[in-house]
Amino acid sequence: MTKYHIALNNRFDLEQMNRDAQADKSPSHVMWDISQLLKATVYQPGEEPLLPLDRIRACISSRPEHWALARKLSSILKEDDVIFCTGEDIGFAIASLCGDRLHSPKIVVFIRNINRPRSRLLLKLFQLADRVDLFLTDNPALANFLRDYLGVAPNRVRLFCEQPTDISFFTPGLASANKKRPIIASGGLEKRDYGTLAEATRSLDVDVNICAFSPNATTLSRTFPKAIPANMSYRYYDWYELRQLYRDADVVAITLFPNNYQAGLSTMFEAMACRRPVIITQTPGIINDIINYGSVIGVNPGDFVELKAAILSLINNPKKAETIAQQGYELVRNHYNHNTYIKALVTTLTSKYD
Repeated sequence: MTKYHIALNNRFDLEQMNRDAQADKSPSHVMWDISQLLKATVYQPGEEPLLPLDRIRACISSRPEHWALARKLSSILKEDDVIFCTGEDIGFAIASLCGDRLHSPKIVVFIRNINRPRSRLLLKLFQLADRVDLFLTDNPALANFLRDYLGVAPNRVRLFCEQPTDISFFTPGLASANKKRPIIASGGLEKRDYGTLAEATRSLDVDVNICAFSPNATTLSRTFPKAIPANMSYRYYDWYELRQLYRDADVVAITLFPNNYQAGLSTMFEAMACRRPVIITQTPGIINDIINYGSVIGVNPGDFVELKAAILSLINNPKKAETIAQQGYELVRNHYNHNTYIKALVTTLTSKYD
């Protein structure tokens, strides 16, 4: 009988997150729901003692705690087991140590960003093309990379949108009563270009509020302009505050540096679920598809003049803003949400291996 396992690439208290979601304090975590449906055992990095060899392996890829967890699983997983790995960092460590045995488990890995030197080295060094049974990715370019660079058979690479936005938490609602002028909202740190957003909005009569926080000063120095305009602020928002930020926003603007993976998707879908009009930097893949569909407005990377014009076109034309917001809202409700994601992933795992 098939037994299912889930390996998280980061630590989460799924039970507490589920309790918070039930109390409407936060979105639900799809891995909790999936683990319940599959009766899967969930493993998290950081629970095993580290050995010197874990640190040595981490010099090539992943973190020492990923390799420590992979060591543990290499003595647990059996031939009839299926393990879903939520990222390539934990997935490649598990495949490296568990995928070369005579009776290896079935290993499914979600891929986000592997077209870089260290990842390519690990893929070749540990022959991961032969050790991972199924690669999932939401990026067509990565799917092509896996087929072309590693020669992975097409039936072992599947395009799969990983944006499980909780539409029971991120919902439309009233703006705050103390709102004084239009708000341009944004969020996230991954590949974010807030310098372009600052240039586009510094002369506008708006407040630019950004949900972004990191103790890593280097990250912030790359992400934000050296001088923050008077109308721009950024800080940590808890989940409840973030939802209200979306509801307060006249426009949600997601400005990105060029990248070869799907940065910005979570913020985009959360804003769409709150029925807010979105402007986002054009990047290949799902983002461009949704821009072409007309559910969000796309702008070129680093073009603050184009971004400013797009913002003003929405602020000065409420009907246009409402049309885009409604179209994005319907797209998320019908396609890009946690219910759709849970059903699709469970179906993928059970239909392939049961």
